[in-house]
Amino acid sequence: MKKLVLSAALLAASGIFFSAFRKSAPASLTTTNAQNVATKWVLDKSHSNIRFTVTHMVVSEAEGSFKSFDGTFVAEKADFSDAKINFTIDVNSINTDNENRDKHLKGDDFFNAEKFPQIKFESTAFKPQGGNKYKLEGNLTVRDITKPVSFDVTYGGTIASGRGAKAGFKAKTSIDRFEFGLKWNRMTEAGGLAVGKDVEVTVNIELNEAKQ
Repeated sequence: MKKLVLSAALLAASGIFFSAFRKSAPASLTTTNAQNVATKWVLDKSHSNIRFTVTHMVVSEAEGSFKSFDGTFVAEKADFSDAKINFTIDVNSINTDNENRDKHLKGDDFFNAEKFPQIKFESTAFKPQGGNKYKLEGNLTVRDITKPVSFDVTYGGTIASGRGAKAGFKAKTSIDRFEFGLKWNRMTEAGGLAVGKDVEVTVNIELNEAKQ
């Protein structure tokens, strides 16, 4: 009789154990899947900007910006190392605080905004460099020319706000404008380029986590 009772108790305990195991397994899988859900970020355009600087007449610099742009930033990993970044810029929004110069830049000597109204960037890698530094690599299309470019990126951090999470980045690069068909060229009397060939580009972006 005692053996029968003991056997029944063991069977009952085994049933409880295996039942508990079967219930806990899906919970573990759910946690793993949740960690792999991609987070999409959208531009806070009122707190972002795209600026450029180029040497003028050898001795000084001219500055400008693009007023209209858009982009997406999607990542699964918390360190953003798998981020996919896409950007478009409206060439007609170029602004150097000089109407005649802006008109010239929109013409065929430079961007030809009528035929090529957008500048596009698509990332291929976003590599952590230690600390808050990253290397952003991707393909940049200006006019009908696409070439690989690399940005040095500083991550400003992520904070929680009343409207959701925010993140900030600053990216810098230097581009040879001749390689992208921005071909206008005039020499100064001293022999230097009136407008330098290397354009320094700085992108400051503030991102809002998209609501799911």
